[in-house]
Amino acid sequence: MRSRRLAVLAAVVLLALTACSTGDDAVVTGGQFNFVAPEGKTEIFYDGADRQSLEISGEDLFNEGETISTADFAGKVVVINIWGQWCGPCRREAPELQEVYEKTKDDGVVVLGIDVRDHSRTAPQDFMRDRGLTYPSIYDPPGRSLLPLKGYPRNIVPSTIVLDKQHRVAAVFLKELLAEDLLPVVRRLADEPDA
Repeated sequence: MRSRRLAVLAAVVLLALTACSTGDDAVVTGGQFNFVAPEGKTEIFYDGADRQSLEISGEDLFNEGETISTADFAGKVVVINIWGQWCGPCRREAPELQEVYEKTKDDGVVVLGIDVRDHSRTAPQDFMRDRGLTYPSIYDPPGRSLLPLKGYPRNIVPSTIVLDKQHRVAAVFLKELLAEDLLPVVRRLADEPDA
């Protein structure tokens, strides 16, 4: 019994040390986007030939009954950020994402949040208003909008998926980001030729 308690305690400590996240890598196999965790990577990049399409959609956080989809942003680079107002790293990361959005929206880049594990709209809505976040966000407590990502570790919060202009996965970040981490990636993708 004592060894079981120690194992549970060790797991809780490990989870706390990794902020709100676990898991670390992604690979493309068999035409589906499947995530795995070899070598502890938290940043994964895909070349054009290795990129696979992804469409995400879900209910708008601020407009109940309305749907937001990556398809709404045709021809734009889309930065999908999985977050929750309850998550400390998300609280630090949100202003960084707003900075990226403000600096690149005229270049064809959009940030799309996916709010998970918030079972009331009020808290995440207040979170976005209080921080002056102007990019759109999907309200998805159970994370169902992530089902098109086969095997994606939905317990990693925050995490960020960057889609190129054709909405193919170009990068995955399984960690908290700063604007300086993300800006070079989205600018490079925005500069790629249109399909």
